[in-house]
Amino acid sequence: MSYGAARWRSKALALALAALPSVAAEAETLEIVALGDSLTAGYGLPQGEGFVPQLQNWLTERGHDVTVVNAGVSGDTTAGGLSRVDWALSDDTDAMIVTLGGNDLLRGIDPANARGNIDGILQAGQARDLEILLVGMKAPGNYGPEYQQDFDAIYPDLAEQYGTLYEEAFFGALTAEGDGPAAARAFMQPDGIHPNAEGVARIVAALGPRVEELIAEAQD
Repeated sequence: MSYGAARWRSKALALALAALPSVAAEAETLEIVALGDSLTAGYGLPQGEGFVPQLQNWLTERGHDVTVVNAGVSGDTTAGGLSRVDWALSDDTDAMIVTLGGNDLLRGIDPANARGNIDGILQAGQARDLEILLVGMKAPGNYGPEYQQDFDAIYPDLAEQYGTLYEEAFFGALTAEGDGPAAARAFMQPDGIHPNAEGVARIVAALGPRVEELIAEAQD
């Protein structure tokens, strides 16, 4: 081999090695898909004040190298989430947050159907070897105690079955300091269904540590 060729190969190798740290750094960025409905999508809020951007900022400020993908669709039921879970996830997805069920409650959908749909979503995540955080919804009492009991049981039952992380209630942070819906009213939009920006901030602050657990599990 000539001196010039050897020198060229040495230079090419040095350039290739120099590029490795940036490639490794990119590979370390975790992708978390937030699969949900309008609560995830940020309905009624200015850009940057919805659940996903506030969660992204919360995690970034704490030094986490993650990208949170907004896979929230307003009006989606658990059936809608199941129908699109496969294309919502990509080969780059490392973890998933599932927040669905609110629209099932609004429509009075049979808890058995909601359970089957969420089961299918968790199966899809498990098939991709994803770490999952399942966020529960609490049924109101207007459908009767049996409906309420059956619906509320969906989330802890499936979290245990699939070994996922579990957060009891998406709106839990809004009622922690007072009595139920009355305490949450100040943190809701006028429709009484969706949180305002301050409400989202409280939800993110409460849910954030659980998402940090999700990140830790995805990095193992």
